[in-house]
Amino acid sequence: MTIRTTENQTAYSQARQSAVGRIAFLNWLGLYTLLMKEIKRFLKVPLQTVFAPMMTTMLFLAIFTLAFGNSDRYNGTVSFTDFLAPGLIMMAVIQNAFANTSSSLVIAKVQGNIVDVLMPPLSAAELTLAYALSGLARGVVVAIAVSVCMWFFIDLKVHSWAAVLYFIIAAGLMLSLLGIIGGIISDKFDHIAAVTNFVIMPLSFLSGTFYSVERLSGIWYTLSHMNPFFYMIDGFRYGFIGTSDSSLLQGALVVGLLDLVLYGTVWILFKRGFKLKA
Repeated sequence: MTIRTTENQTAYSQARQSAVGRIAFLNWLGLYTLLMKEIKRFLKVPLQTVFAPMMTTMLFLAIFTLAFGNSDRYNGTVSFTDFLAPGLIMMAVIQNAFANTSSSLVIAKVQGNIVDVLMPPLSAAELTLAYALSGLARGVVVAIAVSVCMWFFIDLKVHSWAAVLYFIIAAGLMLSLLGIIGGIISDKFDHIAAVTNFVIMPLSFLSGTFYSVERLSGIWYTLSHMNPFFYMIDGFRYGFIGTSDSSLLQGALVVGLLDLVLYGTVWILFKRGFKLKA
């Protein structure tokens, strides 16, 4: 009798806890808790996660401005620094959104505390959303820090807030989801470093951040338009200077569709517990 009572109490407690915060088939309390845990994780070391990338981005701005000068023109009307600044901001978002989710999962796997994330009543969709939004949050925080710093040196003006917000959110989510995939498939820090150095960095540097792809020709022009990072930077830059190197609608569709594909991929990986469950 005692055993049955204990089992009933345990089952009732588990059912009650799983129902707490679950609205419209989504555990909002659990999602919010994991999201805040991930956000506080990177805010606890702001020198490393926010100010260091801000300083790196400002150094890029200073070096390229001094090297090429502000006399160079883009499309005959926009100065080189005005053209360069949005690309650098987006590059910071790309690198930091990816680093946030990938490092979080790799650290949890290496330290053996990934079980603390898998044991709570969180579905694959809730895990995916929490991690993706945390990476987006870090990307946006870094973008704001970089933008504020740039405003002291460049007269940044927003041409389209809709384009700025859409592409920074879509890009942040895309790199967060890619970071989750990288963190799941990586067994140690060397693996995620390889993905960063041989995939993320080349794609971000060769996406029109420092130059207009319209100046390219032949296969290089074609390859640039096959790079999804190009559409993120090009669309985000349009939000500031009002001109773009490709169709804005095409870029928005490419980035949006890739986000959906990556979300589905991450959901499947979490659902199956790929390289997460023993």
